[in-house]
Amino acid sequence: MDSEAKVLVGVDGSDSSIQALRLGAQLAPALNATIIAIACWDFPEIYAGYVPPDFARFEAAASKTLADALEKAFGEETPERLNSQLVRGPAAAKLVEAAAGASLLVVGRRGHGGFLGMHLGSVSSACVAHADCPVLVLHAESSHRAHHLWKGSKAKGQTL
Repeated sequence: MDSEAKVLVGVDGSDSSIQALRLGAQLAPALNATIIAIACWDFPEIYAGYVPPDFARFEAAASKTLADALEKAFGEETPERLNSQLVRGPAAAKLVEAAAGASLLVVGRRGHGGFLGMHLGSVSSACVAHADCPVLVLHAESSHRAHHLWKGSKAKGQTL
């Protein structure tokens, strides 16, 4: 790969996005790639037309989420060739857009939104369906539950 190679990681502060950061950092050297941690922010549509949105507040919250996630993932040992970006707009669309030409996009299976029990969240589903590069969707270690297994499979230590 050339020096322009990049591994993108979608960050929303969830456990699965922290794991995605760690895995992206492990995979990037093999691809000779820069790691780009991307946190997307926008203001809720409910604000439109009612109250002028406080853009600075929403951007500051996203910036804190990104900084906290990087701290949780790496502590003081930030990987070389790691950049972070705040991007305004819907996460799914902005991650797919940023993935154009990337070596890999890594996202968590399900972040803070959505419905419990979904196997893929809306952002990870959109990335898998529309990204212009390979997409790796990562489960947080604590997110796997035995009742979500496909019929006929078994969990660790479980007999059928």
